[in-house]
Amino acid sequence: MKQLLLVLTILFSTSFVWAQKKDKSAMDFSTIISAAELKKQLYVIAGPEMEGRNTPSAGLKKAAAYLESEFIAMGLQPIANGKYQMPYALYLDSILASSFSVNSQNYVSGEDFQMNPNNYSAQLHASEVVFVGYGMSDSTRNDYEGLDVKGKFVLVMAGTPNPGAGRGNFVNKQAIAAQYGAIAVLQVQQNLSIQMRGGGPRHYLNLYKKVNLPNLITIKGNVAKDITGKSYDELLTEAKNGVLKYSFSTKISFNLLKQTNTEETTNVIGFIEGTDLKDEVVMLTAHYDHVGKTADKIFYGADDDGSGTVSILTLARAFSEAKKAGKGPRRSMAFMLVSGEEKGLWGSAYYADNPIISLEKTVCDLNVDMIGRIGDPYLKDVDSSNYVYIIGDDKLSSALRPISESANKKYTNLKLDYTYNDPNDPNRFYYRSDHYNFAEKGVPIIFYFNGVHPDYHQATDTPEKINYPLMAKRAQLVYFTAWEIANRTESIPRDQNKL
Repeated sequence: MKQLLLVLTILFSTSFVWAQKKDKSAMDFSTIISAAELKKQLYVIAGPEMEGRNTPSAGLKKAAAYLESEFIAMGLQPIANGKYQMPYALYLDSILASSFSVNSQNYVSGEDFQMNPNNYSAQLHASEVVFVGYGMSDSTRNDYEGLDVKGKFVLVMAGTPNPGAGRGNFVNKQAIAAQYGAIAVLQVQQNLSIQMRGGGPRHYLNLYKKVNLPNLITIKGNVAKDITGKSYDELLTEAKNGVLKYSFSTKISFNLLKQTNTEETTNVIGFIEGTDLKDEVVMLTAHYDHVGKTADKIFYGADDDGSGTVSILTLARAFSEAKKAGKGPRRSMAFMLVSGEEKGLWGSAYYADNPIISLEKTVCDLNVDMIGRIGDPYLKDVDSSNYVYIIGDDKLSSALRPISESANKKYTNLKLDYTYNDPNDPNRFYYRSDHYNFAEKGVPIIFYFNGVHPDYHQATDTPEKINYPLMAKRAQLVYFTAWEIANRTESIPRDQNKL
């Protein structure tokens, strides 16, 4: 028995050492992922000539062309119909004509009322308007209770009785009105410029909408008084105190005529073909867009997500050099830099709905979004220069976390923080980056993230504030994890369902 135990102990010890043994080939090419290389690339991607990389914009096109040129120089293959850029359409509505009248009195667009360009073209008339206070309907308050608004116009006050309550935005109020059958929403607020900032022309991804929400017309207090006979302050007080059950008999007409213009933007994809397991693909993603510029500011987006963009670019270079040296991955690899993330995960949504590589054959998506800075919670932490947030690694596969933790233990020894992986995380980061469009389709994912900081979505998110050594270490963790996934014999099981 003692001899058997000794043999088992030796076998176990040997297996453990083997499991922890570093892959020399992986280490040889990991040196390409250096602080110096990442810094060189980021000063290009987050430079002033890219103009904040808004989707769509001339600056974003410059960034796409640069990323394409880098993939070409590395020797990666194009797979989007023989090209590196995968185009997709965006749509933008513009108003050709609009009018609004109460009892035959016409009002001035931009002074008395403002149409939402995302409304549908229509000419509507009503002889009755129902006042529904703030137009809220949730577990705490229902302004529609007891009211029949089907086929009618509703009048709502802008905002919420408690600022920050989360139901004050335009889309929600339209959606709530739609639930009760209203055909138009007249929203009362004192300053039309607020509506212009929140509801001005916006691009959108899907031309054919599943539902046309009731048209939204923002009106000023003087117009509301002509409809109701009540001042803005009186209506506001009544809304705060709870909706009174009444409607107003009045003749209202509006007309909206708009046109829809089409623009194009792109995802940029480079491909490395694998060897014996080439039909399976490991996807690595980051978004290369940011929020653009104003008249006097460029929002450089160095961390968000220039850091992820150049990390994926540099990982592609490392795997490309390995391939050239005959150490290429067993599975194929796709490096995709997507646009439109800041507007609603557009680029990844388009790809997930129109995949070039079957999502059944897509082993996993490793998504990198903001890994160049120290987030607020870590500013005074002892691990501030040696951590990364890991999100989603256990949601769809039991294999990803062990692979990730093993790669980290062998090579990078970062603190892996799972705080934001909690399903009850109020920030809901799991749903807020491009990996989610893959996860929704059943593809296992890992999301790498450093947390937000005071420069998040500010013009001050600039390249000189990046912690390049820490960024390189985080990018190397992604690289070693991808190396293991691409070269292991077993595929990644899809045996969890924690969406």
